[in-house]
Amino acid sequence: MFVPKSISALQEGYRLSTLRQDALAGLTVAIVALPLAMAIAIASGTTPDKGLYTAIVAGFLISALGGSRHQIGGPTAAFVIVVYGVIEKHGFDGLVIATLMAGAMLIVFGALRLGNLIKFIPYPVVTGFTAGIALTILSTQIKDFFGLDMAKVPADFIAKWSAYAEAAPSFDAASTAIALFTLVVIVLVRRFKPSWPGMLIGVVAATLIVHLANLPVETIEGRFGAIPNHLPTPELPQGLSWARMYDLLPSAITIALLAGIESLLSCVIADGMTGRRHRSNIELIGQGVANMASALFAGLPATGALARTATNIKAGAQTPVSGMLHAVFLLLFMWLLAPLAGLVPLAALAGVLVIVAWNMSEIERLRHFVRAPRGDQLVLAVTFLLTVLIDITVALEVGIVLAALVFIRRMVETTDVTPVGGADLARRAETEAGAKALAALHVPKGVEVFEISGPFFFGITAKLADILDQIEAPPKVFILRMGNVPLIDASGVDALIGFIEKNKLRGTKVLLTRVQPQPLRIMTEMGLTAWIGKDALMPNLSTALEYAKTLIENETATPPATSSASF
Repeated sequence: MFVPKSISALQEGYRLSTLRQDALAGLTVAIVALPLAMAIAIASGTTPDKGLYTAIVAGFLISALGGSRHQIGGPTAAFVIVVYGVIEKHGFDGLVIATLMAGAMLIVFGALRLGNLIKFIPYPVVTGFTAGIALTILSTQIKDFFGLDMAKVPADFIAKWSAYAEAAPSFDAASTAIALFTLVVIVLVRRFKPSWPGMLIGVVAATLIVHLANLPVETIEGRFGAIPNHLPTPELPQGLSWARMYDLLPSAITIALLAGIESLLSCVIADGMTGRRHRSNIELIGQGVANMASALFAGLPATGALARTATNIKAGAQTPVSGMLHAVFLLLFMWLLAPLAGLVPLAALAGVLVIVAWNMSEIERLRHFVRAPRGDQLVLAVTFLLTVLIDITVALEVGIVLAALVFIRRMVETTDVTPVGGADLARRAETEAGAKALAALHVPKGVEVFEISGPFFFGITAKLADILDQIEAPPKVFILRMGNVPLIDASGVDALIGFIEKNKLRGTKVLLTRVQPQPLRIMTEMGLTAWIGKDALMPNLSTALEYAKTLIENETATPPATSSASF
């Protein structure tokens, strides 16, 4: 359904009381977003005004055009390392082009109804790259947190910490004290007054202390100049060309995937908090339009912001109007308070981002993984390390592939191809009557019965090929029970064909019993059933055993009448 939630909400009827609740929630979120937008922009290697542009333009459009009633969009910490890397390699114009391309990709993803697919990113992969991003964000704030005298901070994680070690003697006590003060204030406010905007209180208090005590701490205005009090005129980025777009394609794909994943995760969590359901495909389209608009206004990539969305819900938001108003309030703050925002100490914003990094690390979730299966632990650890040491694109690619391999291995372990006799058959029966009937069945000499249990796909075809090695002398008839095979793929069908051909060469007739609907459909479409003949497909084991006995006695016999047994 390609109808934004804002339209659906307004069609339900919009009252003055609802507007009051949305306005209060929007104001609350704007107060939280103001310091965060500037801090995230600075951590991303650009100027604080870019974060404000993103929160205003993209924040308004994500709420207006998206698929969630409560989603709040804007710059997020998850993009810090991606944005920093793109700016470092391609400049800010390159980032703008990559964001434009990512926005277009998100629109295509939504139009193709790929919203549900993106949500299937494995949980260990999401946790691994989120924790990796958290550590990377923390590492970017060491310079400002401790007031280190450094001309430039290296982008590489290991080189960055080596540079910090070399610059350690330049440690500034005033900057460290302000950063710690901001951090402590935020923690205390959250502990005792969780409904108050702890980050804004911490930043304002730190700013007052710095200027009243005349502390020699670097401020936003001191490093970046005055913050403008209006939005820029939208324009296309310089250097836009096919060659440049080709160079930026990997970065654009990363931005699009990350924006899609984070926004849909935020929607899912919002649904859990409110009991409502979002529209994933229109959410992606809204995110795409918002990112393209943000790029035109010289902004950063944007996505759904988990913490701000949760704040919006807790503040009593009723419709997407709250998110739209949050952007309007931010524009008013920018217009009225831009000169004051320039007085904010960078150490205070470093304290804010340390809290953000801690929240992103999800320590409690990481503790759960201590008792998780080894495969999940491996996926998380590899994704985490690649995010920190290489980049998030490689981390996502390798993490998803590794998670798929772990899944295949588990599926292989749950699928068995085993020989069964009378007693074994009885144990596998679902009812007592069935067990007695199966136990009474006689498997004649020259007949082998095997059973496949579980999905029959490319990962377990080798198990079927190994069956013949377990049998000393070729049987006259080989019965393969398939009642517990819920699905089969092309590799499974090919393995069956190879298995039947090998048995034919040995003079063995293969019978398949209780083939389920999906495997039967695939086998028919691929021509297997026509090739082996209808007489090889048996409705149950008793019928197959009767036919096998007849085949042994007279190889020209025709199939017997179907037994009434259901096993």
